[in-house]
Amino acid sequence: MTGAGPPPTSVAATPRQVWTRSRGLLLGFTVLLVAGIAIAAIRSGGQHGRLDPRSADPYGSRAVSELLADRGVTTRVVTTTKAAAAASGPDTTLLVTSPDRLTKKQQATLRSATESSAGRTLLLAPGQPSVSTLVPGVRAEQPGHETTLKPGCSLPEAERAGTADTGGIRYSTDLPGTSSCYRSEGLPTLMHLPSGRGDTVLLGAPDILYNDRLDEHGNASLALQLLGSRPHLVWYLPSISDSSAADGGDRSFFGLIPSGWRWGALQLAIAAVLAALWRGRRLGPLVQERLPVVIRASETVEGRARLYSKAKARDRAAKALRSATRARLAPLVGVPLARAHTPEPLLPAISARLPATSVDLYDVLFGPPPPNDTALIALADRLDALEGEVRTS
Repeated sequence: MTGAGPPPTSVAATPRQVWTRSRGLLLGFTVLLVAGIAIAAIRSGGQHGRLDPRSADPYGSRAVSELLADRGVTTRVVTTTKAAAAASGPDTTLLVTSPDRLTKKQQATLRSATESSAGRTLLLAPGQPSVSTLVPGVRAEQPGHETTLKPGCSLPEAERAGTADTGGIRYSTDLPGTSSCYRSEGLPTLMHLPSGRGDTVLLGAPDILYNDRLDEHGNASLALQLLGSRPHLVWYLPSISDSSAADGGDRSFFGLIPSGWRWGALQLAIAAVLAALWRGRRLGPLVQERLPVVIRASETVEGRARLYSKAKARDRAAKALRSATRARLAPLVGVPLARAHTPEPLLPAISARLPATSVDLYDVLFGPPPPNDTALIALADRLDALEGEVRTS
């Protein structure tokens, strides 16, 4: 008759085990989250209102705007290409603070408007993505190492200002009539290009317009002269809300990815190859290896039995005996092998096969470990007898 044993023990992880396993991952995620928030706060705090003539922050440009107002120059802020193009004229200076953020279509629209305006266009730190469209014939070079430079040219604005913080992107051109000033390592960081009745100025760095840099060297003088040559100043701050910026033209997917993605992908590929070589266990085809010694199965069983006996591991020995017996009995009574170690399906099937048995099946197949060696031997005999009964029934 089948004995009613205790319910099976749950193998689900406890909350303490879950915490122990996941605390390292949670700690790493928390560190990354805090670092990201800190970096974002530092960057947003340090660049808030950057080059905005209404901002009094260190990187804002309110100081130069108020100085221009004292000289009778009106400043108007625009955030769309359409407004910037419409505001350009012979009595207007158009300042483009971030030319590289404009799409090709925006740059073409801006160039078409400024060519016919006869006013002044000041491009602030334009790189190669923008100078090729806005100022054809000019090439943007890598930034130099010096930031504070001497004029070194005959441009009146530069001569009067003297030393200024113009060091940044450098430029080169073969166009005639160009004034090249504030050279860094042989190339100018300020370039003046006359075009008909108007002119275009390229400035390699925005430092002379920052509030906290305006009073250094000749920054204020140079900024006021470059921006105050006309009675009206249009201050163009490109915005992502500009509807014309949404039209990216025929730019491909790879054109939208930053230019350094190729080097990043190459580094990842090299790292993956090195990791594969490091973790690889075999560097050639699998070969069959002949064992130096062949041990009989009976010797292996006897050796393991001696180890169990020496360690007094009666619980492990009993567990091994019961598990092997259950695995052999399950196919005989029609129970799937995957469920052979669960009392619910196995014990009823054996009871149906041996209806007249008086053996406590739960105690024999799922009972507690034997307290001594004599009980272990008795358990082995009972398991062997039970298996024999099932096979002969």
